[in-house]
Amino acid sequence: MEKKKKILVAEDDSDMMEQMNIYLESNDYDVIKAYTQQEAEKVIDSGNFDAAVLDLMLENPDSGFILSHKIKKNFPDKPVIIVTSVAKETGVYFDKNLDLNNWIKADAIIQKELRFEQLKKELENLFSRSK
Repeated sequence: MEKKKKILVAEDDSDMMEQMNIYLESNDYDVIKAYTQQEAEKVIDSGNFDAAVLDLMLENPDSGFILSHKIKKNFPDKPVIIVTSVAKETGVYFDKNLDLNNWIKADAIIQKELRFEQLKKELENLFSRSK
């Protein structure tokens, strides 16, 4: 039997965190919750996770970018997905043609209003690429 993948979820909205937790656990992932950038950094430093789903704006407007950069610097093969509502709040969208690995250091960016099936599909695709 294959070991469950551990997903670091960094999200400061407790309702969104709970929804992601329920959805990911129901799809056979273990969830490691971090409500702040500092909590997420402790998990990252431990290396005890298989992928990360990061809210872009935690305590700082660029927390997700900072966390993503740190993960990719230390664990380049671990998938990173940034979830953001920046487009909804500001009208600024991240172009899918951007080279995310050079600029943002994330494997994918998903806009909120998040469809959890989209998150599951993205994780499956990233895990299959890293084999």
